[in-house]
Amino acid sequence: MKKALVCGAGGFIGSHLIKRLKNEGFWVRGVDLKYPEFSETEADDFVIGDLRDSYICRHTVDQRFDEVYQLAADMGGAGFVFTGENDADIMHNSAMINLNILDACQKRNVKHIFYSSSACVYPEYNQEDPDNPKTAEDSTYPAQPDSEYGWEKLFSERLYLAFYRNYGMKVRVARYHNVFGPEGSWNDGREKAPAALCRKIAEKENGGEIEVWGDGRQTRSFLYIDECLEGTLRFMRSDWTGPVNIGSDEMVTIDQLAEKIMDIAGKKVSIRHIPGPLGVRGRSSDNRLVYKMLGWKPTWPLIEGLRKTYPWIEEQVKHL
Repeated sequence: MKKALVCGAGGFIGSHLIKRLKNEGFWVRGVDLKYPEFSETEADDFVIGDLRDSYICRHTVDQRFDEVYQLAADMGGAGFVFTGENDADIMHNSAMINLNILDACQKRNVKHIFYSSSACVYPEYNQEDPDNPKTAEDSTYPAQPDSEYGWEKLFSERLYLAFYRNYGMKVRVARYHNVFGPEGSWNDGREKAPAALCRKIAEKENGGEIEVWGDGRQTRSFLYIDECLEGTLRFMRSDWTGPVNIGSDEMVTIDQLAEKIMDIAGKKVSIRHIPGPLGVRGRSSDNRLVYKMLGWKPTWPLIEGLRKTYPWIEEQVKHL
């Protein structure tokens, strides 16, 4: 039986990934500071531990794993990443996790490791036009991410690629673009735009009003969790190192995103635009390289993922 390790297993993507790996017949160990918040973990073994601690990492990587997925990070949506208040924690905590996990894997001769980087590595100067952002994988340098979160991700990409060159590790570096779906953060200050807007609309009666940061014309693309997992596993099991975008190229404004959720909810609420942390003006996934190298790209329309996500968040709101 093949064995997999999922770091960040108590988080949104990690908990879904464990379910997928179990369905494929893997024995799975998860590790995180906490268990998944919204459902029981399906991991065969779950280590509650702090991956900033090198001892915990060595204890967790105590055997050979066929696949290691490093998703653990100090992260969240715009309200967490772009205020500046969490910069030191974001950089220190995530860098320590990556340094420790790579060291532990290298010493155990674990070769095959996936790293979840982020679209936040892309330069701010290429994302000022909301209608024409540039996020091709080779546009990363000269580097100018718009947040310390992006700078840490870029450093860690280079760290993984150095271990690939120096130690022959089969690293896979993917840049995730705004992954969403059921069982993700929705009201803890770390939620991203789809979950935040689903919550705000679920909380309002028809004819109410919600607040949106900025002018609502900033653009993003959003990838449903099932598509994220499919791209991740195809990439992990390919013979290519990356980095590669894993994201949707269906770009919408934040106001358009809100309108789609209103349609699903069967409500019409007004939008009041207020100052708030925004990030770059425009961002979408450039999927030319992933299609060329893997013969795959996401196909789900955004509306389909929202139709699965809104009812789950609506149910959470009802039980507050």
